[in-house]
Amino acid sequence: MTDVLTQVLADLAAEGDRLDAVVAGLDDAGWHTPTPAAGWDVADQVAHLAWTDGVALRAATDKAAWDEVVLEAIADPEGFVDAQAHALAAEPDLLARWRSARSDLHAALATYPSGEKMPWFGPPMSATSMATARLMETWAHSLDVHEALGAPVEDTDRIRHIAHLGVRTRNFAHQLHGLDVPTEEFRIDLVSPSGDVWAWGPEDATQTLTGSAGDFCRLVTQRVNRADTDLVATGADVDRWLDVAQAFAGQPGEGRAPR
Repeated sequence: MTDVLTQVLADLAAEGDRLDAVVAGLDDAGWHTPTPAAGWDVADQVAHLAWTDGVALRAATDKAAWDEVVLEAIADPEGFVDAQAHALAAEPDLLARWRSARSDLHAALATYPSGEKMPWFGPPMSATSMATARLMETWAHSLDVHEALGAPVEDTDRIRHIAHLGVRTRNFAHQLHGLDVPTEEFRIDLVSPSGDVWAWGPEDATQTLTGSAGDFCRLVTQRVNRADTDLVATGADVDRWLDVAQAFAGQPGEGRAPR
């Protein structure tokens, strides 16, 4: 493995472990606690992670099985993902299913051939990109679960991978919304949970973004309304980007209402 993949996989495991520790002792009522995602309870959130980790494993190891998933998704593009989560959430062995999927996916990504890419719902991904995407989604759904259960959650520097993904998907987010891709590079300076500044782009860029990395990561995963962040955009293109930013594949959701 590359050093980057090793670190991303370790951080992905840590985020999964943190969520696992919160849900492991839940009773039936706890599992059915509504979360901030409309129509999704705690079980749905974990089921979605279990299903997506399993699908990612197919993409990495079994092209025929992956192709079957794609055909099912094409048949029901609007409701397929939600339906899979709701169905799996009703299974009695949900937590064990998620743990197994997490472990198997970790092993598959750790040994995935360097330089090769696996298929996905968006562009094909390297093992590092897939691990980063799984970290992003695990972190985001964990936020929903923690909030639903009233469990405090502190950001860690593990979100640097998510911030990097959010920056790299700038053009993708514009294209997804049918917008022209900005021609200028942006300067982005985000304050990490530990107090360091993470920077992207040229220092002399005229369009800039500043704020906390935690708020930026919540914005690009649609876990917060822009109005409730500390992000400051300078420049029309940066300002427009913050209205459409997303780091995940698939169609944009409705986002979160202002608090």
